[in-house]
Amino acid sequence: MIYILQKAVSRPSEESDSMEESKADASELLPKENPGPLPLSVRRAKQLISLFTMVQNPNMTHLKLGEVVVLPPLWIRCDGSDPEHTYWLGAEPLKAGNKIVGINLYMVTCDGPTAYKTCFANLEELKMQHKIMHHSSVVTTKGFAQYELLRAAAIEDTIVEPESSIYVDITWNTVDKILETPPLISAATLNIALEPGDPRSPVYQLYRELQFLLALAEGLKTGVTKWPEPLEPESAVELVQEFVADLKKKLDGSWVSGNRNGMEKIRCDTEAVDSSIKSIFSERGDLDFAEQLWCKMKCVSSYQELIECFTLILESLEHGEIQPWIHHGSSSLLSKLIQQSYHGKMEAVSLTGITPIQMLLEIGLDKMKKDYVNFFIGQELATLTSLDYFISTSVDLQEQVHRVQKLHHMLEIMVSCTVLLQFKHESLFPWTHSHPEVWKVDISSGHGPKEVKTTWQVSTNPPVEHMMSNNTGLLSDSTVNASIEEKTYFITVVKCSQVHFR
Repeated sequence: MIYILQKAVSRPSEESDSMEESKADASELLPKENPGPLPLSVRRAKQLISLFTMVQNPNMTHLKLGEVVVLPPLWIRCDGSDPEHTYWLGAEPLKAGNKIVGINLYMVTCDGPTAYKTCFANLEELKMQHKIMHHSSVVTTKGFAQYELLRAAAIEDTIVEPESSIYVDITWNTVDKILETPPLISAATLNIALEPGDPRSPVYQLYRELQFLLALAEGLKTGVTKWPEPLEPESAVELVQEFVADLKKKLDGSWVSGNRNGMEKIRCDTEAVDSSIKSIFSERGDLDFAEQLWCKMKCVSSYQELIECFTLILESLEHGEIQPWIHHGSSSLLSKLIQQSYHGKMEAVSLTGITPIQMLLEIGLDKMKKDYVNFFIGQELATLTSLDYFISTSVDLQEQVHRVQKLHHMLEIMVSCTVLLQFKHESLFPWTHSHPEVWKVDISSGHGPKEVKTTWQVSTNPPVEHMMSNNTGLLSDSTVNASIEEKTYFITVVKCSQVHFR
């Protein structure tokens, strides 16, 4: 646990008479933005650090504080108003058993943004400053660099802040110069945060398909269905008409397979699967009629269009114009009707109310379950038994869709790790020749509780949030415009000193 000290946010008094309220300016009635954490002046912060040190010093008996209680570390936000631009001051008691023997004092300073690398420090000078400050003859250095592997995408000349991110943190011992490239023997750690629906994801089209399923499931519950915007050049009705026409030709014997190898390839599926993941999330070759129909109807954009599609299918089945095959064990309403059509007799189905929506949801759910099962079992990531919970039909349709959604989350992680990164250690190091997001060096001396450290860091983003709020006017266009080649940097220095109580 640590204490963080910052300036309290002043709140307007809730008590005011009607006269003052009537005179209030209209702008004052607008909601105020949260100003965020507010720092103290550096002078006031130093006074509080001194007071904290005195309270922790067991030799200050004249203060009559009684038995000294070891307090958690204290960190104080500062406004950077001093010449060094100090943004944090910290104090941490040093203990030997239950006894306080001293205190570590920390100072965090920061300059920037700047586009001039000439202001970067010299490593040998930093090491010499550390030796002089701490009276040490030997120092060790440790490097750290962070690279962003999944970058923000530019949309209409603006930068969209992505929820998904993939960073690699690289650490190594013995640094020779500032901003050196990490050596091949460095340790690399991947930090992956994925947000479903990121347009940069290789399985983004599958995510959209899943979102349509969720919309259909919600429509069953609320009676209001949110239809997707039409993106295909052909409407769902036109796609279904072409599909039925091909099936009729096939039944008549006039259908020519060409180079399709006896199995119609679903164009919608091919477009849905990004080329970069075809090797691991490949299109299944055993799509039955209902699954192929879903590929045509997943772009349906209205309730009326949905009814027209199913009317066309049911009439073709009823008249015996098509005789499609379906997977054994399918329990959807459409599958039951197809099975009945084999015997020349189908029960009447009224395409009103929620019935068409339920029929579409059922065939889409069946297909996506098989898609996910095919991936996880094909990649030897799971067994059918372990997936039983996610594909069970013993719960209602809404719950079934939510369970499939969990499978998609796992798919996003696996595909991103396998395709984007490939988890090969040597494949990460070409990234180290690009600009790092963070690069720092730790200069250390001493051992155990007497170890002291100086840190020099350069970063492309402000290292402290209250610096960002105070210095927004300093940020140049190059920090928000990805088209600018010259990056701006923030330089941060963390210094530590020790006070020993005698």
